Amino acid sequence: MQSKTEEIVYTYKDKVYLNITNKCPCACTFCIRSKTDAIGEASNLWLNHNPRLDEVLRAVDSFDFSGYSEVIFCGYGEPTSSFDVLCETAKYIRKNLGLKIRVNTNGLGNLINGRNIEEELCGCVDAVSVSLNCSNAEDYLKTVRPSFGIQSYEAMLKFAENCRKLTENVVFSVVDVIGEAEIKKCRKIADLLNINLRVRKYSEE
Repeated sequence: MQSKTEEIVYTYKDKVYLNITNKCPCACTFCIRSKTDAIGEASNLWLNHNPRLDEVLRAVDSFDFSGYSEVIFCGYGEPTSSFDVLCETAKYIRKNLGLKIRVNTNGLGNLINGRNIEEELCGCVDAVSVSLNCSNAEDYLKTVRPSFGIQSYEAMLKFAENCRKLTENVVFSVVDVIGEAEIKKCRKIADLLNINLRVRKYSEE
């Protein structure tokens, strides 16, 4: 059972998030989870196990979504690492709550799941935010430190490109700690793929 100090549903800056897994194939140098146990109104985003679907749905049912128009899959792990739970939870929210649904992802879901997941993902969420973070594979490996190695950067770009073919609601994100010069290079990549770029201040969702 999940302890009372762990949170699947949490709020941050007037938005509501779902923390459905702590699994992640990356170890980003700037990752907030390496510095604190929680952000926003959460007290602890570290889970003692990967939540089952029924546990996630129970947490959703227990939360008052009044005043919120969107729910975001983003926590102390990569949401596509628990892909079936992500999709079934999104379908449940869409059917029962009618909220917009966004997933914040590192874009490595195809590598994580060993298959292409873009069509299924875009079919059950309204928006996809992909962490671009770097303008080239070499810096990406040093900064994001993905367990899948050199193939990761191109896999992330292809994932975002495939999602963009399925929906207009795709964005790349970078964290401002990479510097203005690198942000400009990332913007060029985003423009080439016809994907908007969002620059996040460090520690933001």
